[in-house]
Amino acid sequence: MNGKLVILAAAAAALAWQMPTVAAAQSAQSARSAEAAKAAAGDAPYDILIAGGTIYPGNGEPLVGDIAVSGDRIVYVGPPADRSAERVIDASGLIVAPGFVDPHTHIGEALASGIPAARLVLPFLTQGVTTAFIGVDGGGDVDVAATLGRDSGRDYGVNFATYVGLGALRRDVVGEEDRAPTAAELARMVALTEEAMCAGALGLSSGLFYAPQSYSGEGEIVSLARAAARHGGLYDTHIRDESSYTIGLAGAVEEALTIGREADIPVHIAHIKALGVDVHGEAPAVIAQIEQAQAEGQVVHADQYPWSASGTGLSAALVPRWAQDGGRQAMLGRFADSAQLPRIREEMAENLRRRGGAASLLITRGPADALGKTLEDLAGEAGDDPIQAAIDLLERSEAGVASFNQSEADIAAFMQRPWVVTSSDASAGHPRYYASFARKYDVYVRQKQVIDLRRFIDQSTAVPAALFGLEGRGRLAEGHFADIVVFDPEGFAPAATYAEPTLFSKGVRTVLVNGVLAIDEGRPTGRAAGRPLARAGAGCAAE
Repeated sequence: MNGKLVILAAAAAALAWQMPTVAAAQSAQSARSAEAAKAAAGDAPYDILIAGGTIYPGNGEPLVGDIAVSGDRIVYVGPPADRSAERVIDASGLIVAPGFVDPHTHIGEALASGIPAARLVLPFLTQGVTTAFIGVDGGGDVDVAATLGRDSGRDYGVNFATYVGLGALRRDVVGEEDRAPTAAELARMVALTEEAMCAGALGLSSGLFYAPQSYSGEGEIVSLARAAARHGGLYDTHIRDESSYTIGLAGAVEEALTIGREADIPVHIAHIKALGVDVHGEAPAVIAQIEQAQAEGQVVHADQYPWSASGTGLSAALVPRWAQDGGRQAMLGRFADSAQLPRIREEMAENLRRRGGAASLLITRGPADALGKTLEDLAGEAGDDPIQAAIDLLERSEAGVASFNQSEADIAAFMQRPWVVTSSDASAGHPRYYASFARKYDVYVRQKQVIDLRRFIDQSTAVPAALFGLEGRGRLAEGHFADIVVFDPEGFAPAATYAEPTLFSKGVRTVLVNGVLAIDEGRPTGRAAGRPLARAGAGCAAE
């Protein structure tokens, strides 16, 4: 299933869920407002009062109390008080937290959709996510002003910020070829980065594992990162190797750290992991490597999704980068070249081995007859070996895979570090789109007790807000934006699985986005109050 079909399907599901409930919710809201107005004997001082919940403010000890909201802001946080409001929400026995911040997602296409239901991003709201970052892995559009929708007139379900991407810059200026940019091309890429930063980009993102970004040298990236650094941006990177493909996991982390030092820019490592059988158990060494850099004064942090399976393209997982030089058509031409095919097959077999074999790759995107099957299944049906099955599938269409390649020990080791925050890496066909925050709470807080509830909330709210400079978000504090989630500590859990990846999570009772009820009594209201978020301090004076 391609991205547009996924968005259409998600929008249809959202509409099917919303339509029976929106009118009822609006009717109930009107009735409650009328009752509250009568009880208050005049205008209530607050729009919404969340009463009696266990409040986790995002950066402090929990307390049982009330939160009052007027307009888009929190105006009271404290002990229970006799206060009237247009709407009182009883949160007794529930957890009240800041709306979750997801710093690594692939929901840009949904936000750009012409379908209002798609722009609600219900898979996020039903987990309590109120702010998301897009443009990651080097994919951020060069035209950041357009991405932030300043002139679109569209509404959005969640707040969002964006990066400018190395991949987009390279494709616009250099193309798909495996070569360094000329001096003039590099100057153009630097100028475009400057423009994107002035328009509000968070910084520069890269996806060095993916062609054509994998063809970028360290000096090229440093030049672009310096341009981002001049405007207070960050360098966000899907590192060149999370496994043993090229320079190895430790080498790729060192490259990211070197770029950060040379460009004098904070480094954020995307979806940190030890991918594949060759590097299982290396998390402690990577942690030590990063914390040594921090001890020496470098700003470095990371995000992590709570799944043992990553999600990527089948070609990215298996096909050697030299065989992708020039783009998809050039790759297909090499498949048809009997002189080059044996080398391609040999290297694909090695890549399959490091990922754990054909049974470890589940097809999540592509031709309908392949969805939900492993590469091993496809090979068995065709009576071919797995490499031929992969080539046959790629000749029909690019495909997405869930790649089961991580160890639970490594996942836990990264999750426990204070500089690693929660993310989803949300992408079509993988349950992480619908369930990452719910899964982290249910599996790693409640079941395995890898981290406690406060750390889960802090890693999902105040810590990323502080790391990325989200002013007025990520904490429950007076004067902050009213991005709030209320969830049932006994019922907050994922429903999505690898077999059924598009099931909404359970247990979220209330979500406010900028003071507007997006989820009310566990149901979506259909109200879209999210905002594009330019980087704090963005804007450049004309010269």
